[in-house]
Amino acid sequence: MSVVTLTLDGRPVSAREGATLLEVCQESGVALPTLCHLDGLSDVGACRLCLVEVAGQRKLAAACVTQAQEGMEITTGSERLVRYRRQIVELLFAERNHVCAVCVANGHCDLQRLAASLGIDHVRYAYQHPALRLDASHPRFVADHDRCVLCTRCVRVCDEIEGAHTWDVAGRAAGCQVVTDLAAPWGESASCTGCGKCVQVCPTGALFEKEQAAGGMLSKHRDFLTYLKNAREKKEWLR
Repeated sequence: MSVVTLTLDGRPVSAREGATLLEVCQESGVALPTLCHLDGLSDVGACRLCLVEVAGQRKLAAACVTQAQEGMEITTGSERLVRYRRQIVELLFAERNHVCAVCVANGHCDLQRLAASLGIDHVRYAYQHPALRLDASHPRFVADHDRCVLCTRCVRVCDEIEGAHTWDVAGRAAGCQVVTDLAAPWGESASCTGCGKCVQVCPTGALFEKEQAAGGMLSKHRDFLTYLKNAREKKEWLR
């Protein structure tokens, strides 16, 4: 296995060739915030929270989709990066209706946890308060688009792990939403298997089980992703 050597926050580290900068940071004990990344799913660089500075490059690089290269000099926690991350999280809160006190994921929400870690106690931008529908047509689950941050974890887990491809992304800019079966109500989706994987990987309260009160969605179980991926790669079910 080929190895590359780079500098991470001023210290030399080595990584396997082809590893992303996010993987290098994780293996080196450097925590980077992210909402769209989840071990076991492909990376798309949607949330832009894992941005890092690469010496010699003017643009910031999303660590989850940037491969480590020999001689790279990476900075992960500069004042500029912290400022950008706070700005991204504040814009996510302003874009839709994230009212934590009445959310089923209150206390177990990745976005809420991230905001707390960045010291965000208010939002400097005007709230958009879009009129988004709540889809409770599924017999077991609810989709609350007011809570969605468009990380596309649900889209990827449905496609890559369950193989159903029920979820997709429709629209552009402020009108962008995740949809089921070409924007049909979730409960009328012919492709949905009802497995609930999308609910388990959702970082907020956008997808949740029915009959949950505020704060009712406890910590989600995501270990199944790496378990399923490893088992498939090793063909454990064919033995």
